[in-house]
Amino acid sequence: MGSKPWLSPAPTYRTLETYWDSDEDAPGPRCGHTLTAVAATKTHGPRLILFGGATAIEGGASSSSPGIRLAGVTNSVHSYDVLTRKWTRIRPAGEPPSPRAAHAAAAVGTMVVFQGGIGPAGHSTDDLYVLDLTNDKFKWHRVVVQGQGPGPRYGHVIDLVAQRYLVTVSGNDGKRVLSDSWALDTGQKPYAWQRLNPEGDRPSARMYATASARSDGMFLLCGGRDSSGAPLADAYGLLMHRNGQWEWTLAPGVSPSPRYQHAAVFVGARLHVTGGALRGGRAIEGEAAVAVLDTAAGIWLDRNGLVTSSRNTKGHAEYDPSLELMRRCRHASASVGVRIYIYGGLRGDMLLDDFLVAENSSIQSDINSPILTPERASNLSSPRFNQPNISSFGTTATSDDGPEFPSSGSLSMDKNSMEKLREASAAEAEAANAVWQAAQAASAVPAEETSVYDDNSPAAETASDASDNEADVRLHPRAVVVAKEAVGNLGGMVRQLSLDQFENESRRMIPSNNDLSYPTKKFARQKSPQGLHKKVISTLLRPRNWKAPANRRFFLDSYEVGELCYAAEQIFMQEPTVLQLKAPIKLFGDLHGQFGDLMRLFDEYGFPSTAGDITYIDYLFLGDYVDRGQHSLETITLLLALKIEYPENVHLIRGNHEAADINALFGFRIECIERMGENDGIWAWTRFNQLFNYLPLAALIEKKIICMHGGIGRSIHSVEQIEKLERPITMDAGSIILMDLLWSDPTENDSVEGLRPNARGPGLVTFGPDRVTDFCKKNKLQLIIRAHECVMDGFERFAQGQLITLFSATNYCGK
Repeated sequence: MGSKPWLSPAPTYRTLETYWDSDEDAPGPRCGHTLTAVAATKTHGPRLILFGGATAIEGGASSSSPGIRLAGVTNSVHSYDVLTRKWTRIRPAGEPPSPRAAHAAAAVGTMVVFQGGIGPAGHSTDDLYVLDLTNDKFKWHRVVVQGQGPGPRYGHVIDLVAQRYLVTVSGNDGKRVLSDSWALDTGQKPYAWQRLNPEGDRPSARMYATASARSDGMFLLCGGRDSSGAPLADAYGLLMHRNGQWEWTLAPGVSPSPRYQHAAVFVGARLHVTGGALRGGRAIEGEAAVAVLDTAAGIWLDRNGLVTSSRNTKGHAEYDPSLELMRRCRHASASVGVRIYIYGGLRGDMLLDDFLVAENSSIQSDINSPILTPERASNLSSPRFNQPNISSFGTTATSDDGPEFPSSGSLSMDKNSMEKLREASAAEAEAANAVWQAAQAASAVPAEETSVYDDNSPAAETASDASDNEADVRLHPRAVVVAKEAVGNLGGMVRQLSLDQFENESRRMIPSNNDLSYPTKKFARQKSPQGLHKKVISTLLRPRNWKAPANRRFFLDSYEVGELCYAAEQIFMQEPTVLQLKAPIKLFGDLHGQFGDLMRLFDEYGFPSTAGDITYIDYLFLGDYVDRGQHSLETITLLLALKIEYPENVHLIRGNHEAADINALFGFRIECIERMGENDGIWAWTRFNQLFNYLPLAALIEKKIICMHGGIGRSIHSVEQIEKLERPITMDAGSIILMDLLWSDPTENDSVEGLRPNARGPGLVTFGPDRVTDFCKKNKLQLIIRAHECVMDGFERFAQGQLITLFSATNYCGK
């Protein structure tokens, strides 16, 4: 099946010629080793660190004994310089780990952490060994970890998640195949392992799987071998929520083949999977040997495009040398920029010493969590080639007592604020560096737009022309309501903040002719086929008696979805990026596909129709309409239909889940497919996401209250900065302003000021009450209202009431 234009097939690998000064500098044939990408330092460009593995085999075709046995297990370290293509054996100071293979490794800044494995003396200990490459004097450290840990094991996986948590999963402890998962917080001393108890669909016990952490914090476990020796084809994503709870999610799509002892690494949102073995150790052959799991689209691809069924048959039509290269197992892979590197492995009874490379497609999917940008994937595993002298990580303090993982402290917004933020990120902060560099390249005003706000800048003078003598907008006193029990599944708590009972209510209905600040936009009513938007409203707007369809089948087909999106899109295209709204107005936080909650809110407070309150009050929804909940389709289609029916009274702005790379992972795409069929569902999901790129990004009420989904982050100092963003816009447009607007959060409480790294992922920040106060003062604003965070009472005040967080989905993810 051919690949669709927006689906790029798996790449083709080729042999890469490399160099070394002496024979011992060359890694030589080996398998069961690790290959880890390490960021550039001030004195050295990006590197690949190869460690351990087996350098010889016993048995095989020339032996009378069946099978083979790995031998020559080593603890040697070889460094590959990406810029010069040169291998060098390095001999770090300190006590090295014992010789081992089938171990696990992960990069933490300019250090590499090794754990577990098996060697000549049996299982290696579960101690963490750190190879510190920050300075020219390389050194081994053994990390002191308190309490119980994962224990000795091999065939397991480890990687750094959410810029600070070392996560290890599965493996074999010599007695059984394991399914447990552990995390170590590198930002908190004393270091201690914590056994996780994730929610969601948990993966079965396995060994010889792969795991790679996407730079937005998702840990993806792929394949492996179960306790019966059978290879596995599934993949699971592990994420940590802001409340500290971890959750497993089964990845969608059809894998080309089950496999174990393969290799996998992320470039952007694409997990590149290579090689592997089937039951009995038989190597995967043919097209299935090279695959990509596109986590943005939720699909598997091989070199021919979309995979719809398993392709693990032994034979293939024609001999292909590039596929024969990939017939291997027990190899290792790493990525630098858009390139994927593979070293060594085992083919039958032959150890390999070749070095392969491929490039991720230029038409690639990205995470759209705001970590990556147009030059995006070029900074996932280490910095870009064209900036070898820029350090993407803070200097790591070391001592004879052992290493200290990079930590984040208070950040000041001086001229080099982004540079300091990048250096302060605990690990894999190259993602933030990619955002910064790409945003500079993409911006028409390279530095000023995201630099420190200058009191004398034009933005400070023109951010708002409102008079300080204007009366403040008042909030409705009934901000939190606990609803009565309702029939069916709508029981529970309802949370909403209203902006109601404003003075001079008629001002919105009859705008003054000389009020040039609010030009009256007259939208031509979009003529949907047979009154399509009216059909949606009559079907769904039933606050008291809506019931979920028994068979889950959605009542619109893809053609109708397309027409509805087109009609709404024409309206959004005419609206400004920052809506200028009048009071009175109701505000709604995240809905996340919980259509029952939306109906409950409409029932409790009135709903947008002529039979309701639309004639005297507006509605503003703050984004995140889809994902997580069971009825994203009902939620977004009703809101679009209401927008078409009441274009000047119903307002929608964009949330971070209104992006294909996010809602492909958290439920919306799967819902479209399950409820509309695969072809119609994928088409409808794609069309919705095209429309999302046109959504306004913020709203200004009475020039006094700014409403947005996320926050002001590190980069937003004036409303004008948001107004300058041109739509349609995607998250990979390279704008730090858009990233902050949709993804940033306030700090934990009013006592935490400045900028801090955000637990949502590297490159993201939280902002303190001082930022809120400064922003409101310089823009002559009374209040910031935002959504994005699940707050227990439905709304939460911050910065002494100058910022309010709304959240309208009850029992969100069980909270």
